[in-house]
Amino acid sequence: SAVIITRETDYALRILRALMDGQLHTVGELAQGELLPQPFAYKIIKKLCKAGLVQITRGAAGGCRLSADLSQVTLYDLLLALGEPSAIAACMEPDYACPWRERQGDCVSHRQLAAIQRTLDRELQSHTLREILTGQPA
Repeated sequence: SAVIITRETDYALRILRALMDGQLHTVGELAQGELLPQPFAYKIIKKLCKAGLVQITRGAAGGCRLSADLSQVTLYDLLLALGEPSAIAACMEPDYACPWRERQGDCVSHRQLAAIQRTLDRELQSHTLREILTGQPA
């Protein structure tokens, strides 16, 4: 079944929670400390780095550290960074070509689902990662 908080999102949240101490951590430390498979942890950290949430330092004394203020980053932002769809139906995806709407021009179900999608997106945008990881509102 489709879920919005996938295993990858869950792992990303755990990695970010570990990085909230402000220290430099190796991928190995994070994987071990958060009970994550190391290759998967590395893949997620690369995505978090690309999104500007984490900074990676290469070399012998390298590792990664938090580079974003998590009180400014929402759950919606994290899903976007990971490439996780938060669409409730395939026809909510921007590039979805609906044969019914192409033929009929209008779809009541699509309009109803689009309203629900907007509500869901607003909800995802209203919760910061700091709030989710600490239980404290921003």
